[in-house]
Amino acid sequence: MIQTNASKIFNLVGAEAVLTEAADLRKYLTGISTSFGYVLSDENGSTFYTDTRYLEGATNALKGSEITVKKYEKLEDILKPYKQIAIPVNRTLYNDYLKFKSFGLEIVDSTPAFVSAMAVKEDYELALIERACSIADRALISLLDSIKEGMSENDVAAQLEFLMRKFGANGTSFETIVAFGENSSVPHHETGMRKLKFGDVILIDYGCKYGGYCSDCTRTFLFGDDKKHEDFKKAYASVLQAHNLVKEQVTCGNTGAEADAVARDYLKKQGLDIYFTHSLGHGIGINVHEFPMLSPKSKDVLLNGMVFSDEPGVYLEGEFGIRIEDSVTLDEGKVVSLTDTDRKLTVL
Repeated sequence: MIQTNASKIFNLVGAEAVLTEAADLRKYLTGISTSFGYVLSDENGSTFYTDTRYLEGATNALKGSEITVKKYEKLEDILKPYKQIAIPVNRTLYNDYLKFKSFGLEIVDSTPAFVSAMAVKEDYELALIERACSIADRALISLLDSIKEGMSENDVAAQLEFLMRKFGANGTSFETIVAFGENSSVPHHETGMRKLKFGDVILIDYGCKYGGYCSDCTRTFLFGDDKKHEDFKKAYASVLQAHNLVKEQVTCGNTGAEADAVARDYLKKQGLDIYFTHSLGHGIGINVHEFPMLSPKSKDVLLNGMVFSDEPGVYLEGEFGIRIEDSVTLDEGKVVSLTDTDRKLTVL
């Protein structure tokens, strides 16, 4: 049976009723992915209102669960019995907010309940993320032998995405980033037609979804060793050490800022911190970017059961970039990696 979380959120919010439209939050509540619908929960249970595109599939998927499926008709009629409604205010369009107010409803914000509930994963959620990580690992390993000189960034990205689908993924977590040579110095490079040459750095940032949950991983390689990359190799060793120190030192109860500082302070000692231009990491779940944030100013507290990225990097403009990223979780106070391909510098 599909796992659902509608009653969990209703109990956390404590309002008369909870109404949820945002697609990712709807997915969290129902366990199924749809492009339209509302989940309404009150003391009598939960109902998923959707249109005819999803009615049959949702009814079959949610049979025997806590959620009843009904055809959507008119929002005002659905909400007529209530005086108070909880919505995720920061995910609600202003016009929709005004519409709810025009119905005479008291508005409660359900966002904090979603953030806290989604941040700490249930066992089934961890299992889905682990599977997404395993698929991504397998796809990358299968890809590496097929990378040849003259291939474009797009060629490599397409092959990797095909392999993730082949091995069971139901989509990518985000647009796959493949960056060759100087393009790797742009942290979020837009994969293009740059062709691979001997001696190029290759940076691949990729992830897939399984059961609606994401994986996120980055590996950086050399395509042939032209003996002109000594600075790159030294920087790579420093980034890898920063990555590993996070796994060794971060524990339950640390803030996101404290976790970020483990990597950033080490890179500062190596004279590389000015090239570490993004945060250490972010939460991972149904969305590839979720709570908590691991950044220099983050006060988010890391707890057992959270899943987040460990991704220090350095980027020398116009020269090269390096990022080493794993999806990790906190288990009994210790960081445990969910992605497991080799992190040592590999020359393809």
